[in-house]
Amino acid sequence: MLVLGMAGTAAVNAQTLKKVDGVLVDANGMTVYTFDKDTAGNGKSACHGPCATNWPPVAVGDKVTEPYSVVTRDDGSKQLAYKGKPLYLFISDKKPGDRTGDNVKDVWHVVKD
Repeated sequence: MLVLGMAGTAAVNAQTLKKVDGVLVDANGMTVYTFDKDTAGNGKSACHGPCATNWPPVAVGDKVTEPYSVVTRDDGSKQLAYKGKPLYLFISDKKPGDRTGDNVKDVWHVVKD
């Protein structure tokens, strides 16, 4: 079951994320990204304000098990992370399978592993 999370995104259980065509996607098939300015394992996101509007954080569902974890955002909300890196969606991806955010400004990347 999905519940609405921050910024209108769906909160997901880590188990609902899966690999499709070699990249991680959410339960709706939307591509998931990482941000180079985030430091793996520090428990924080470097994407706030307008950044988070364009790159909505993947909200946390009920169960989180390794390699997934949870980071706490500056506003206190929770965000799903993979191998310590916070996860995001991209506002310009309109349909499942879109990967328009890959390599944006050379700092946004699809999750391949």
